[in-house]
Amino acid sequence: MGAGDWPSQFTAYPGPVSRWTGSWLSVGGASVEDPPRWRGERLGLPASGPGSVAGFGRRLGAIAIDWLPCSLFAQWFTLNPGLSALVLFALFTVVSVTAFGRTYGHAAVGLRVAMLDGSRAGFGPAVIRTVLICLAMPPLLINSDGRGLHDRAAGTVVLRTR
Repeated sequence: MGAGDWPSQFTAYPGPVSRWTGSWLSVGGASVEDPPRWRGERLGLPASGPGSVAGFGRRLGAIAIDWLPCSLFAQWFTLNPGLSALVLFALFTVVSVTAFGRTYGHAAVGLRVAMLDGSRAGFGPAVIRTVLICLAMPPLLINSDGRGLHDRAAGTVVLRTR
């Protein structure tokens, strides 16, 4: 069978592999399935209120609240404030998410980080998502469930608490 013999409905890597990569790597609606009616529907989460997937605005507010003290401390007390702020932010975020399931920025805007089964994220997922957050681009790559690349890689979701 030559390359021209493939029916047009076939895609590269049909089956479980394409479904896995399509859900993990898709950026907004590049899925074969029907698009969800709300963020988190495919995860079995409610459309709104506590337990629903957090929106971009709340998440942005939380990261700004978390970043500000790290940045100010680094400006006042270190010789390399850019790198120091990033390291402080990463350490603070990993410790907070591991110990409490949220940072103080998350708490201020009513969010928490959870594993897909609803449990608190452990050390490994907290490190994965924090390293990717520090790269800046993954949080901007959001899929139709409202999860950034960092959350998909760590197996986490950010949920509203109020």
